Amino acid sequence: MKQNKVFTLKSEYKPAGDQPGAILELVDGLNKGLKKQTLLGATGTGKTYTIANVIEQIGKPTLVIAHNKTLAAQLAQEFREFFPDAAVHYFVSYYDYYQPEAYMPVTDTYIEKDAQINKEIDRLRHASTQAVLTRRDVIIVASVSCIYGLGSPVEYEKVNLKLQKGMKQDRMELMKRLINVHFERTNADISPGQFRSIGAKVEVMPVSETFVYQIEFVGGKIDKILKVDPVTSVILNEEDSIFLFPTKHFITDKDQKDKAIKLIKTELASQLKFFEKEGKVLEAERLKRRTNYDLAMIREVGYCNGIENYSRLFSGKKAGEPPETLLSYFPRTSPLTPLLGKERGNTDFLTIIDESHVTLPQLGGMYSADASRKQTLVDFGFRLPSAKDNRPLKYEEFDERVWQTIYVSATPSDREKGISDKIVEQIIRPTGLVDPEVIVKPVSGTTKIKPFARSSDLLSAEAVSARPSQKVPFSSYPGQVQDFILETEKTIKKGFRVIATTLTKRMAEDLTTYLKERNIKAEYLHSEIKTIERIQILTQFRKGDFDVIVGVNLLREGLDLPEVALIGILDADKEGFLRSETSLIQTIGRAARNAEGRVILYADKMTGSMERAIDETTRRRNIQIAYNKKHKITPKTIIKKISDIAEQLESKHAKAVNAELDLDIELFKKTFIKDKSNRGKTESQTIKNSLLSDSDRDKIVYEKIIKLKEKNMNQAVKTLDFETAAILRDEIGVLRERMVPKS
Repeated sequence: MKQNKVFTLKSEYKPAGDQPGAILELVDGLNKGLKKQTLLGATGTGKTYTIANVIEQIGKPTLVIAHNKTLAAQLAQEFREFFPDAAVHYFVSYYDYYQPEAYMPVTDTYIEKDAQINKEIDRLRHASTQAVLTRRDVIIVASVSCIYGLGSPVEYEKVNLKLQKGMKQDRMELMKRLINVHFERTNADISPGQFRSIGAKVEVMPVSETFVYQIEFVGGKIDKILKVDPVTSVILNEEDSIFLFPTKHFITDKDQKDKAIKLIKTELASQLKFFEKEGKVLEAERLKRRTNYDLAMIREVGYCNGIENYSRLFSGKKAGEPPETLLSYFPRTSPLTPLLGKERGNTDFLTIIDESHVTLPQLGGMYSADASRKQTLVDFGFRLPSAKDNRPLKYEEFDERVWQTIYVSATPSDREKGISDKIVEQIIRPTGLVDPEVIVKPVSGTTKIKPFARSSDLLSAEAVSARPSQKVPFSSYPGQVQDFILETEKTIKKGFRVIATTLTKRMAEDLTTYLKERNIKAEYLHSEIKTIERIQILTQFRKGDFDVIVGVNLLREGLDLPEVALIGILDADKEGFLRSETSLIQTIGRAARNAEGRVILYADKMTGSMERAIDETTRRRNIQIAYNKKHKITPKTIIKKISDIAEQLESKHAKAVNAELDLDIELFKKTFIKDKSNRGKTESQTIKNSLLSDSDRDKIVYEKIIKLKEKNMNQAVKTLDFETAAILRDEIGVLRERMVPKS
């Protein structure tokens, strides 16, 4: 089945090793209509590049699902490099912090929903849905949050505003239309999802972008539509027409809103009657008060806190029906019908489940946990029964909404293998790299591996839990930590990086502190570190800002770190999730991108998981070595460009700060050279100033700007202009970072 060219893959590499065969087999399976396939690709064999080639050949919009935000960010960056001309977007939960609404009957404790929304990630979510609805060359890299309710794509498409040059449009009427789709009016600096009116112009920033559309009116018509940089006011382009999508995914028209209000009232009356019959007076009063307040808010402003709990009533769905999710936005016809009012037909997109052995269980487990919490809220009068339909998809519902799927993993579980129509192996790496050498060393430093429990349990999980009020005294142990430090120092001297995996966060933090005390540059990484910060830490690690990362289990799947030549797995014989066969193979694989990769398992006994992981690694290693000998290949460490998606996610505020500083610095430099500021109080000082090097002159310029901005910041605080003060504070911080250190 021949497809039109939709994607153009750009890469300096060509498929090699097992990649050509894997690409051919996967594409053949898709063309034959196979629904499920598994790519069993050893770590470092270039699974992402293989999938990119498959996407190019199949030419369908693609959804890539990863099990955490960090991995999703890395995949998005890689696909952007492979497809620079395509729409590659990042769709993850927009909460930096999220405490769901809950009630605990045992202690009579109600926990109100509390969340901190990352506006930049919210913008990227809108960019994702808009790209899916308007383009075919689209790849969305998402976390499992893609199976949560998102609002109807039909309503989202229906209310978008199409503006054309020359069309009849009153300025005031346009502003009303913008407000109806939840744009906010402002007189200050404009942000995504806001607009402002200046004379005969309306400036609007789409919720998915960081540029401004400047719409000029003449005689009741749109005269010009200019695309403008909001910081420099430079005109980027003149447009003939534009689409402005709503700023919220949950959208409903007036008729549906009125209908929903009636449905809410009817359901409220029914539930109150049920509570009264059961003698639950408190629950009835609680539900009545809350629901009537929400209804008043919906009538007056069209919105209320927790409106998503009424989403089923607003969408017109029946009780128990699955919600609309990101999957609903993907095309249902071939070729994709653009925009409004078209029949969406059958599923017509490709789904990739990355690290499927972890991602599939997550997809399958989301519904049950959510349902239990919601049922308690309903039983005790905090929510109407329809709130239970504001939920993630069940796994069966998810499976119905995707069609052709490729599971990707170095360690696929029996589940993927059992449901796949075809399993494709990719063991040989294009670089000739083989799986790392695995060495087993004792935890205690003296005990040899025995088939029974170890006698010494130094620096184990029990050692930490036994001392909850104090740090584990690492320096007192001659075993695994001291050996790991010696091996680490040898590896760092060669210019490589090191990873250590521990069993707990506490151990990770304490080990990091101890490494720093030994003058080893180290950082720890665990789930409490925010999304963007995690990405930045990994980028700094690759750049060599520090040499060792200590983690628990966040360093296993999908992290591409070719600089890593040593991995130390502490307490490898503590059988369990973190030391299972799958976990050990995944961790071992992190060292497979470096020609000198080694993995040390610290253990005093050989567990079943260790034995199976070592056997599988040895099997793959033997296949790879045989292939290299046959083709006379010398393994080479992967050289991979270090790029940071966090830089691409830089906010408009940060860009504005940097742009403003660039202008200030340039102005002060000219002033310093040309004006009296170049003259000192004495003749000798003036001569000294004239002989300053460029770097020394820059330091003086920065110091002058900092003093001026500190003065302005203090003045802004006195006048209670905290917004200006915050901008000046951030500018000062950036200036101090830029400033050349004093000699």
